[in-house]
Amino acid sequence: MTVAQIQVDQRVIGIDSRRFASVEKALVELITNSDDSYARLERAGGTVAGRIVVGYQRHHSGAVLMVSDQAEGMSFEQAGRILSYGGAHSPLARGEGAGRGYFGRGLKQAIFGLGHGWIETTHNGRFTRIDIFRGGNGGYLYDDDGADRPAFPADYARLGVPGGGNGTRVTIVVDNPHATITQQATLLDLLADNIYLRDVLERRQVELVHGHPGADDYGSEPIRFREPPAITVVGPDQPGSFSIDGTEYAFTVTLKRAQDVELTLKGDGRTAGLVVESGMAVLDCQMFEYENQVGTEYLFGTVRCPALTEMLGQGMGIISDEREGLNTKDPFVAAFSRAVSRMIAGAVQAEKDKLTHLERATTSGRTAEMIEHLLQHMNEAAVLDLGLETAPVRDGDGSEPPEAPLPAALRFTTPFYYRPPVHPFHVALLLDPHQLPDDETLVFELDLPPSIRLDPPPAPVPVSTLADTLRLEWTATGGRTGDHGEITARAGDYWALCEVVIAEHASRRSANQPPHPAVTTGTPAAPHSQVHRPSRDHGVDLFTGYDFRNLHNSTDRAVYSEEERKVIINTAAPTVQLYVDGRGRFRDSARLLLAELFLDVISDEPARRRVEQHGHAGDLEAFRNAKRAIIGRYGSEVHRTFLG
Repeated sequence: MTVAQIQVDQRVIGIDSRRFASVEKALVELITNSDDSYARLERAGGTVAGRIVVGYQRHHSGAVLMVSDQAEGMSFEQAGRILSYGGAHSPLARGEGAGRGYFGRGLKQAIFGLGHGWIETTHNGRFTRIDIFRGGNGGYLYDDDGADRPAFPADYARLGVPGGGNGTRVTIVVDNPHATITQQATLLDLLADNIYLRDVLERRQVELVHGHPGADDYGSEPIRFREPPAITVVGPDQPGSFSIDGTEYAFTVTLKRAQDVELTLKGDGRTAGLVVESGMAVLDCQMFEYENQVGTEYLFGTVRCPALTEMLGQGMGIISDEREGLNTKDPFVAAFSRAVSRMIAGAVQAEKDKLTHLERATTSGRTAEMIEHLLQHMNEAAVLDLGLETAPVRDGDGSEPPEAPLPAALRFTTPFYYRPPVHPFHVALLLDPHQLPDDETLVFELDLPPSIRLDPPPAPVPVSTLADTLRLEWTATGGRTGDHGEITARAGDYWALCEVVIAEHASRRSANQPPHPAVTTGTPAAPHSQVHRPSRDHGVDLFTGYDFRNLHNSTDRAVYSEEERKVIINTAAPTVQLYVDGRGRFRDSARLLLAELFLDVISDEPARRRVEQHGHAGDLEAFRNAKRAIIGRYGSEVHRTFLG
């Protein structure tokens, strides 16, 4: 038995292991190692099985990973060499191939990052096993048994290698308490979408064997990347080139636009962007000079540039040491990036042009819910807090004095029922069915504690059945002092609200409680001759909704449509376009911009109405003061709404 320390600064291994302590990253490293081994056999003219089996056994506090192939296998000496640490020891750096192994430490960082493990391999009838683990003092150790031995039938069966054949299995026991034990279905998706496996999954037969043999969870599924439905906008494999230091380097570009599918914009599972391939390696996924820009959300494809791995083999730092993508500060990468960007510029601009002429846009369901909540709150605030008259104004022809306004279509006999406990009292809703839309339903929202009861419970009533009904009434009883609540009646955009408060010393009599039957019918009362003053218990929605619409100007970001009583967000405004994706959807990440736009409109319109109502129409200073006051009063509420 031979136990030895891996010959490298132990702190370097520790840093790498913590950085790559991920089940997904470890499996990507092992799968690509197997792919490299198959590729070397293919270049030598051999026939390969191309099968890579990923085993995943998930336990409560840990997991076991296994990656097996039927490729080259390794002799005892070769297996020992892979324990050498660093890029200088990798096959690519030694000029032995075009693989990904420039870093020379992926296997070991995968094992040490997750826990411990071992390598088993058969080669030319010989079997080698090397255990890799941490010592009691924290050192990074290995045990290679001192030598190989003859391979037995049980070895071939355990590794899934045909008798007498070559192959390798790497096993990792995940016992790092900080590692995430991924669900099997999640792991399957992570591997299928991983950009670094994209090309491997096309040319190899990779499958995930999960669960424990003999158990219900045991099974096998292929790992395949499923490209979204798309149209090709550049290519396929359109040739391009760039020059640096007098040498011309070739590459090809295939760029597509996804159809009716949302793409993932970030991470190793990214599906938007150009996957950069070179030889056997995937080096990055990005949009070069157009990264994170408007118009790229639904673009994806592949760039192939053989020279990138050639530069890696020469020791050039064209990618970061942590494998985080291309190093854009490197002159070679910078020239490559400019050339690719020129080729895709037209397609990106076409996507931007679509947004410029986008007539309408939409929001997610969650954002729409936030906006609906905000507008409902501001509708009530306009009447209850600001005392505005929100009913539509009827225009006259100027030949006669304007008619006195009709009584509100819905209104309670009082907006404030202040009543003693135990003693029943009447709650009455006055209505004018002729003002209400026939195709709507009169509905009631009760925000009352259990101790306040209405008899009979209010039920929805189709407006078309109200005929000449002028009054609906209920008997209310409050059982406990201090309880309070609200009753809202709504028919389309018309609504009325009253508050009920139960107080020990409240009066049992009220001018608003004359005796009457529960339902009164007849023709609407004639308009009052006195000056009409808005009541704070009823109104018409000032804001019935919102719309993302092209106003065909770039000045207005958001306006109020008085005819529709809607907030209109202008999709032609450059600021708005920045946050509308190629499918015409406003990004949830820009909700704070929505807060700003909505606050501007819902403070502007009530301020205008308020100064007009007080006889100061046209007074700019009065308008500005009113708007500032409304922003100061409701600004934080608007922003909190969009923060969820």
